[in-house]
Amino acid sequence: MAPILALDNISKRFGAVVVADSIGLELAEGEALGIIGPNGAGKTTLFGIATGTVAPNAGRVVYAGEDITRLPPERRCRKGIARSFQIPQPFSGMTVFENVVVAAAFAGNSSEASVYDSCADLLGRCGLADKANRRAGRLTLLDRKRLELARALATCPRVLLLDEVAGGLTEHECATLVALIKDVRASGVSIVWIEHVVHALLATVDRLLVLHGGKFIAEGEPHAVIKSPQVAEIYMGIEADA
Repeated sequence: MAPILALDNISKRFGAVVVADSIGLELAEGEALGIIGPNGAGKTTLFGIATGTVAPNAGRVVYAGEDITRLPPERRCRKGIARSFQIPQPFSGMTVFENVVVAAAFAGNSSEASVYDSCADLLGRCGLADKANRRAGRLTLLDRKRLELARALATCPRVLLLDEVAGGLTEHECATLVALIKDVRASGVSIVWIEHVVHALLATVDRLLVLHGGKFIAEGEPHAVIKSPQVAEIYMGIEADA
């Protein structure tokens, strides 16, 4: 079966800095894929390339068998690719409910009134029903991350790209978020998750990739990848023979 999302021979540089060097990535339908790597490795840039906010210097982005490399971000969103941002970016002066309605109406090219019921259900699913009328700018970090996820899910994605959604959360908050992401995955959404909170990835993903120096230097079963001496040395700063 063809992958639901593929980055085919992607290259990207910013001046002399190479963040992607002929990278290939394939996401199977229904799969949860994790990506780790040092700060500045280019992980978020790959999300930008997948969603259309960053143009690659070479290579193709293929979604559901279609080359979407030249499609703008809004067209990719409406086709079924959604993402969260490492720093939540809600419309701070709008309510939680209004934030989700805007996302749902835009993605579905629908009237706001027609998505009210689905948005209310989604807020309940994301643990935000009791905060529906609160201004987004007054939310806690956990709730802003929940809203970021709710807005992405409001677009009815087939592929969800998560960018460090567990960062800054307490252990209990992280466990709550992991449970929500597992629920999303169980609904049939394919997921790519960039994260520094490794135990959250280990509890969720099927496969783990390690990005370093513009290339994936390790790939496989998550626990096996984490135990790799090469990954320990490059990603965690521990010498391989220690």
